[in-house]
Amino acid sequence: MKYTYIIFIIFSFFDKGQAQSNHILWYNQPAEFFEESLVLGNGKMGATVFGGINSDKIYLNDITLWSGEPVDPYMNKYAYKNLPAIRDAFNKEDYKLAEELNKKIQGKNSESYAPLGTLLITHYNKGKATNYYRELDISKAISKVSYEVEGVKFTREYFVSAPDQIMIVKLTSSQKGALNFDVNFSSLLESNTVVKNNVLEMNGIAPMHENPGYVKNSETYLPAGYHPEIVPEKKEVIVKGTRFISLLKVKNIDGTVSFSNNTLELKNATDVVIYVSVATSFKGFDKDPSIDGIANSIAKKNLSKAFSISFDKLKKSHIADYQKFYNRVSLDLGNTKAPDLPTDERLLRYADGAEDKSLEILYFNYGRYLLISSSRTLGVPANLQGLWNPYLNPPWNSNYTMNINLEENYWLAENTNLSELHLPLLSFIKNLSVTGKVTAKTFYGVDKGWAAAHNSDIWAMSNPVGQFGKEDPMWACWPLAGAWLSTHIWEHYVFTQDKKYLEKEGYPLMKGAAEFCMNWLVTDKKGNLITAPSTSPENQYITPDGFVGATLYGGTADLAMIRECFDKTIKASKVLNIDADFRAQLERDLSRLHPYQIGQKGNLQEWYFDWEDKDPRHRHQSHLFGLFPGDHITPSKTPELALACKKALEIKGDETTGWSKGWRINLWARLWDGNRAYKMFRELLRYVDPDGKKTEKPRRGGGTYPNLFDAHPPFQIDGNFGGTAAVVEMLVQSNENEIRLLPALPDAWETGTIKGISARGGFELEMHWDKKRLSKLIISSKLGGKTTLIYGNQTKSILIKKGETQEILW
Repeated sequence: MKYTYIIFIIFSFFDKGQAQSNHILWYNQPAEFFEESLVLGNGKMGATVFGGINSDKIYLNDITLWSGEPVDPYMNKYAYKNLPAIRDAFNKEDYKLAEELNKKIQGKNSESYAPLGTLLITHYNKGKATNYYRELDISKAISKVSYEVEGVKFTREYFVSAPDQIMIVKLTSSQKGALNFDVNFSSLLESNTVVKNNVLEMNGIAPMHENPGYVKNSETYLPAGYHPEIVPEKKEVIVKGTRFISLLKVKNIDGTVSFSNNTLELKNATDVVIYVSVATSFKGFDKDPSIDGIANSIAKKNLSKAFSISFDKLKKSHIADYQKFYNRVSLDLGNTKAPDLPTDERLLRYADGAEDKSLEILYFNYGRYLLISSSRTLGVPANLQGLWNPYLNPPWNSNYTMNINLEENYWLAENTNLSELHLPLLSFIKNLSVTGKVTAKTFYGVDKGWAAAHNSDIWAMSNPVGQFGKEDPMWACWPLAGAWLSTHIWEHYVFTQDKKYLEKEGYPLMKGAAEFCMNWLVTDKKGNLITAPSTSPENQYITPDGFVGATLYGGTADLAMIRECFDKTIKASKVLNIDADFRAQLERDLSRLHPYQIGQKGNLQEWYFDWEDKDPRHRHQSHLFGLFPGDHITPSKTPELALACKKALEIKGDETTGWSKGWRINLWARLWDGNRAYKMFRELLRYVDPDGKKTEKPRRGGGTYPNLFDAHPPFQIDGNFGGTAAVVEMLVQSNENEIRLLPALPDAWETGTIKGISARGGFELEMHWDKKRLSKLIISSKLGGKTTLIYGNQTKSILIKKGETQEILW
């Protein structure tokens, strides 16, 4: 018995050393590039940790720090007067003229998400560092660094707490008094740093300008366009813009703290805890952040409160708060033979075709981690980079791009059981509806409902962009964001069954989006309802005479989104038993929409006519909206249209940007092709070199950076979220009446278990499968209800009471 025990210990140790983690990212060197860093966040404050040895750089963000001020929705009061001329050009089939006239229906561009600053910890270690290790444990939302210098072990621990609204950095050394370092702040924005009452304090202001256009991301671009404004009643000059503040204070058991040249110096310490508090003067999308700023009081209050709490208690409450979301779902895909490697090496190995099921689970878990960390501020959803932006001039302003990217950020919110984290988007939609009422009237001549376009920002800007006619209609002119976003409201209801939310908040917004669409539609020559003008987001057609353009009428994407908007609004009115007359009108208009067309190649047409795309492999696939994220095209209900969607995807191919791969995986899953979906999932995890890294044979294109960030490229967080959502879509698909189990299970996932995922109808599922066959289902209901379970050719109707759990064997 004694020898058996020893052998067991040996093999247990061996297994532990070989097994890859599905919740830890780790590396054996510091980050050199942003795309190698490890990110932390509490849904408002973000930290990007590089983990350097002598110099530890931490980028700081606050999700409410943006350029600009509340938008003037009346910026182009009479833009709608250009619509008759555009429609007249259509009647004459003069698409070139229509394209030029469409530029007259443009407004300002969005504002930019701004970087708050950088926290720099400079260590004075002598000697070469060895045994370096850096990790991010996404099961606890904690990052760690450790290394040794001349026999002394140094460790750091980082987390950003939601309950205490504070960032913590704990530094320790194995030898008494071995910690010697400086701490200071810097910012790319206009700022200054002072010392007050043993607190390092950086104050600053975000610029007032919008970017003149989408330009290359830069860390050196300097802001311009500060607009001082005299406030008459106060008889003083107010420099306009959002204020921000960052406070830092240290708690040390030994050593000495001093300040010089706006730098904190700590000498001969053993154990130090750094507390960092940030805040901005943002008070709401429609409130001037320049006046009566509240940043200082918020930051000081949070710092004072947190500083009175011990490190251990702060850490405990942080983990408990985070895990109430993270621990709801777990995924197991069976045994893996992948060796224990740092995450960057692991990605490279996987990109060469090797098996690593735990990496696939890690990527799935990481998507949920990123949403928990970036989406907890009402009215301020995760942006193009979630929460983490180091650039003063970020890619695409790091804004809310609403023709796919903002929505893709939230595809995982409901099905991975993170419904509360959907609320920042849903409350943002409410803000959009306010400015959107003016946009509907002034840009589109519609007096009912609300509209939103391609881009937005923290100020809920809803107008079409393009710098008042300077930019291309293929991306600037598109008014259907409201229709798309309204479907998120229905998703929230149908997953949660929160009828009170639907009645008080959701349905009025859905109705407003539908009202705009009803009044935006016009009748074509065949008597069908179409949109005019129309574009298909960021794509272009080629007419038979060779004209390349984007402006047309009756775009398939427009009508697909309107179908979903009408269908979901009809269902919502039935649930609430209200607006029968309005519902009847929606049903009539829905039946009159220009029908889908299948082209000569067997593909679903993107354009009103069967015209060629300028780029047949274009990254957008908006015309397939009805298949996903919509649900009115399915292989069972509309097999011909589903086959046409498949053909369209085959023409486009699989090589595309990161976020587009995320969308296409979901589309292939909805076509019940698990192996094609899995092929693209593997390609989504293809290793991509950091943007600034120079190598002889750089790895570029859509995929995944060393820190698991999605590579558009550059970094866009939507691919992470779309990829995580797609994993669930491969395992379960549902609607209001049925739940389809393992509809797109790939051969590679022969054995597995998933627990805690959500299905429409208010259900929560646990599934076990082996040899690609479902063996056990455990299902519970939040409020009680009935549904039909579908697995292969088998169907089972079940009724579950509130709080009841049923176990079903297959």
